[in-house]
Parts: sequence; C-alpha cells; structure tokens
Amino acid sequence: MRVADVMTPNIVSVTPQATLSQAIDTMVQAHISGLPVIAEDGRLAGILSEGDLLRRPELGTEKAGASWFSALFKAGHLAQAYAQTHGRRVDEVMTRDVVVIAPNERLEEAVLLMEQHGIKRLPVVENGRVVGLLSRADLVRTLAEFLRQPYEEQPIGDKDIKAAIEAELQAQPWAPAGAIRVEVLNGRVELSGAITDENQRKAIRIIAENTPGVQSVRDNISWIEPMTGMVLSSPEVRDETN
Repeated sequence: MRVADVMTPNIVSVTPQATLSQAIDTMVQAHISGLPVIAEDGRLAGILSEGDLLRRPELGTEKAGASWFSALFKAGHLAQAYAQTHGRRVDEVMTRDVVVIAPNERLEEAVLLMEQHGIKRLPVVENGRVVGLLSRADLVRTLAEFLRQPYEEQPIGDKDIKAAIEAELQAQPWAPAGAIRVEVLNGRVELSGAITDENQRKAIRIIAENTPGVQSVRDNISWIEPMTGMVLSSPEVRDETN
C-alpha cells in the first residue's frame, strides 16, 4: 500500500503566526497531539507537537540553569533553547526540521521513518505543498479494517491449509526447521513436534490461526532444552476455535 491510500487528506493545521494558546485549543478540540504548521503559500514551515510544549516555565518543567562554562561557550544554543521554552507564538516553538514523506511512497518506508526518528506523524508533501498527514492512528485504523474482513468464503481444502502453514513456517528464520509437524482434518489443525524456546509456541500457533480455512488449532508441541535434550515442558494440548 502507498501513503496516499492511508493518509488523512483533510488535515487540521496552524499558521506560523498563530499564538500557542490558539494552537493548543485547536489540538484539544480536534483530539490530536500534533499540528503541521503551514505557511500562507501552502508550504510546510514546521510541526508543533506535544513534545514541543513539555519544557515550559508556566509548568515549572523548564531545564535547570546552565553552568557558567555553557553560558560562556554555548550562548547561542542556550538562547535558542530559551526562545523555544518561553516563546508564545507557534513559529517560536515549533520544530523546523521536519521529516516528511511523499504520497507515492510505500507504507513500509513511512513506518521505517517513524521508527528511526521516534515520531508519531509524517506530513505528506508533494511539489512542496502539504497534501495530507500520515499518523500512527491512520495505520492502526487501516489495520483494523483488514482485521475485520472475513476470510475468503470459498471452501479451502485441508491440503492447501497444510501447505500454507508449512510455507509460512519455512519462511520464518526463528521457526525450528523441519521440527514441527502439521496435520489438518476438516479445517482442524494439529501441531506436534519440538521447540527449543517456549516463545516459539505462540508464534507457531498464530501462523496456524491466521491461515484461511482453519477452524481450530490443537497445540501438541513439546519444549526441549537444546543442550541436554530434556523435555522441559510436556505438550499441553490446547484446542482453540476461531
């Protein structure tokens, strides 16, 4: 999927000249935690988020005063920090170095940027203009739509179910190669074999549960200590119906 398929096109924004109180009122009324700051020509000037408002003298949360050494050699940096924590206009407080993404980029790239920069939202920019906003909430909402969709209605044979589960197991580097046996009868899956880490159990079961056509999953997998070969956990048969 592309960013344009998921982003919010009609975004709530604020101008650089707006006061902080106006911006905060907008955030509260719209139930959002960040605002793109858009200039009159439609270009992105910055972004104002809750993180930009954490260090404020009004809250008693501003950082402690600088040492004489810092004041002497880092005066410009300290002045910039003071302006951000004491400013009352959006352009005085906003973050100017904004990570953006194009609407035709894949969602994978968007998530990677969010993870790398520790951010919750990405302004979507095309030809220098802001055309939307992609947030974590947009991604979660899209995921929910997929999860609500029922599996394919046409009957799926046991052989196809078995093949799909085995193929997914083989594709996972953490899965014990060849150690898990899969049997399917009338859509009911039975898993047996051995694992060397109890964390593998849940993941293997999820693979089976997520396979279209599966009616239930019976877990009969043993957990074995890899160094000694001792069975640390006997199979606890679990039959979970979807």
